[in-house]
Amino acid sequence: MIEISDLWFDYDGFPVLRGVSLKIELGEVVAIMGENGAGKTTLIRHFNGLLKPKRGYVKVFGVDTREATVAELSRRVGLVFQNPDHQLFAETVFDEVAFALKNFGFPEDVIERRVEWVLKMLDLYDLKDRSPFSLSGGERKRVAIASILSYDPDIIVFDEPTVGQDYGQKERLAQLIKLLKSQSKIIVVVTHDVEFVAENFPRVVLLSKGRVIADGSTRRVLTDEKLIRRANLLLPQVTQVAKHLVEFGVPGDLMWVSEIRGAILKVLGRGCT
Repeated sequence: MIEISDLWFDYDGFPVLRGVSLKIELGEVVAIMGENGAGKTTLIRHFNGLLKPKRGYVKVFGVDTREATVAELSRRVGLVFQNPDHQLFAETVFDEVAFALKNFGFPEDVIERRVEWVLKMLDLYDLKDRSPFSLSGGERKRVAIASILSYDPDIIVFDEPTVGQDYGQKERLAQLIKLLKSQSKIIVVVTHDVEFVAENFPRVVLLSKGRVIADGSTRRVLTDEKLIRRANLLLPQVTQVAKHLVEFGVPGDLMWVSEIRGAILKVLGRGCT
């Protein structure tokens, strides 16, 4: 699990995180959302020790991140950066995805199998001999994801994974998250993509100006206009429509197309009787 207690962090005296406290258990899928500059990326960089608390603590499976190296923490915490170019370095896609496996001492046959599996899953296998830097932004993002998934960490953290991805790739990512959840992994995603979160995440942590302003069910958080406005986000599109139809008897906390369809049909049916 991840345990964060009264976490404070600043850059050159400018406070970015102000007393953040959270717990994330095994098997949880959590979205961290908020405006630009809210502290989201700074927060997740504490999970694998890239940043160390100025006050408070972060523990990963009981290990205080201040007392462990990045290498030690990275074996259990995989972090996919927002900008894949900050993560990629190898000459080929295959070598990029295989690097961590080799570094952690996996046997060659296991490396071959795992790399082939993850490249096929993310629709990258035909690109395995290409340079990562010759690929599109969306493809490079998927290579960065593959390089983390290949060594099977217990915690996988994605920073804006849907940026540059089309609808099909978002659907594939959603299925991947479900697969990882079924394996009892912790999945944390930093994102502004409210539609993606509404459809795929049970829990949302909302940050604003370095503080947690909401932590709860996705429906409760993402349909609360005051909270969403405070975090400079937009309501999910279905929720926006639902709130315009409240006067006709449609609930204002709907998030899914199937829900609003059923609610509208119910109103129409009632009106015809």
